Amino acid sequence: MTQETHTLVPRRTLLSAVAALGLASTVLLTACGVRDAAPDSTFVLIDGAQTTTADLKGKVTLVNFWATTCVSCVKEMPALASTYNKYKDQGFETVAVAMSYDPPAWVLNFAQTRQLPFKVALDNTGEIARSWGDVKLTPTTYLVDKQGRIVKRYVGEPDLAALHTLIEKLLAQS
Repeated sequence: MTQETHTLVPRRTLLSAVAALGLASTVLLTACGVRDAAPDSTFVLIDGAQTTTADLKGKVTLVNFWATTCVSCVKEMPALASTYNKYKDQGFETVAVAMSYDPPAWVLNFAQTRQLPFKVALDNTGEIARSWGDVKLTPTTYLVDKQGRIVKRYVGEPDLAALHTLIEKLLAQS
């Protein structure tokens, strides 16, 4: 009778490796000029209005997946609001998509009390997060060019200086 030895990889190590592979593939694809089209999505906003990815073509758009219970998400919101205000008159849009587990009343309260200046959407079914690469970690942010192609994905808070430089580059393109 033989005895097999199994080595278990700690979950944190495995998640780090998966995240690194995702980041590496995003960097490699972006460096090679290969850009995926943003998925066709309908965003239901907290005021009841709707907007789609098709509506956003022609604008540089930041799509941010977040939750009111996510410390990093709450911390980065003022910076996202500042970024939106800085570039909104130049053809820049932001859509903050609350995760499906986030109670709509909490999202509405958060957006109102902090006077978020951009579009805030609810993803009650999780369909939007699934279509954007099965987003599970927050914050996860996508930058989409005027043609509706994903240019960059950020997991965690983005480096604001680098983000602004990339936004400016994309806004300058026709």
